[in-house]
Amino acid sequence: MAKHKEEIASVFVTERIKGNEKMKKKQSKNLQSVLLGSFIPIILIIAWEGLSRVGFFPTYQLPAPTTILITIKEMAQEGTLWDHIGITTYRVLMGFLIGTVAAVLLGSLVGFYKNAERLFDPMIQAFRSIPSLAWVPLFILWMGIGEPSKITMIAVGVFFPVYLNVVSGILGVDRKLIEVGKIYDLNIFQLIRRIILPGALPSFLVGLRSGLGLGWMFVVAAELMGASEGLGYLLVLGQNTLSPEIIIASIILFAIIGKFFDWILKVIEKQALHWQDNLMKS
Repeated sequence: MAKHKEEIASVFVTERIKGNEKMKKKQSKNLQSVLLGSFIPIILIIAWEGLSRVGFFPTYQLPAPTTILITIKEMAQEGTLWDHIGITTYRVLMGFLIGTVAAVLLGSLVGFYKNAERLFDPMIQAFRSIPSLAWVPLFILWMGIGEPSKITMIAVGVFFPVYLNVVSGILGVDRKLIEVGKIYDLNIFQLIRRIILPGALPSFLVGLRSGLGLGWMFVVAAELMGASEGLGYLLVLGQNTLSPEIIIASIILFAIIGKFFDWILKVIEKQALHWQDNLMKS
């Protein structure tokens, strides 16, 4: 009995050591990935700083990175920076939520039913060709310059990539799998939950990332509609006051915040698609 307990304890310790080793390898790989991805931006920033110091770039056109960091720090200390970031993030997330819900509902309908595709898809594809700025005067006319027009503008931008990927994901499900499900007497809800949704999920998640990226692009156009707060407003403020450091600071903040939310969706994507047998890159 004692010998059996010792064997169990030994196996437990061995498995724990293996788990710790796997965790360390994963952390090391993540660190290497971060360092590798940061290499080129760091080189560019150092070169940018050096060329600005020697006067290669005029300060009234392209300020040094340190000047931009000082500008961001001053706005953060004043408290205005967090207001601008907060309202822009709120607009993007609300527009993203509304656009995604509408895209999933309509995309699922078009993907499942051929007649719905014939009825709705031509019109949607026509609307997709309209430039984003073309909606600005119409939304101002309909909803004024308040939050509804801005959020609607972002929702329009998010809608199309999510819709296209939902439809593509559903239509891309192998029909043989659906026939197998019918052979096993799965009803329509079981077919959707067990076969269609898992098959369409990769395309849907790609659509979410694309939609969120467009949401950050559309928020700039949305905040040109008479906004008094937001990172897009800071772009206009920098242009009107001839302050390139404010403009570039806003662009950098857009890049950082957009990358952060894209990283969150990427983590969700990895967790949701852990069952996929992908080719790992060495």
